[in-house]
Amino acid sequence: QVQLVESGGGLVQPGGSLRLSCAASGSIFSINVMGWYRQAPGKQRELVATITNGGSTNYADSAKGRFTISRDNAKNTVHLQMNSLKPEDTAVYYCNAHMIVGMRFVDYWGQGTQVTVSS
Repeated sequence: QVQLVESGGGLVQPGGSLRLSCAASGSIFSINVMGWYRQAPGKQRELVATITNGGSTNYADSAKGRFTISRDNAKNTVHLQMNSLKPEDTAVYYCNAHMIVGMRFVDYWGQGTQVTVSS
């Protein structure tokens, strides 16, 4: 069992920055990949960035060069640093933990945090 709690969302102007955090608790050593997803009104949830236990990262094209995902193992936390924010980044951002347990895939999701980019 894994619990995920996001924080750091808010309202920023275009060009501004936000840093999202996701604190994981429970069976954290079972987690293989953690990531950030987002969902805008009327759209499907989409991948923003992922990071493996080994530190390998993957980014959506829209995030490359602007967003950085990182892990703080001492605090069992994953971060998403978002710079040069655009109005189209407005969405609810969700933290995800993906686990491979035996022959099963298991996913856990946080409650989401709202990011609004507007002038």
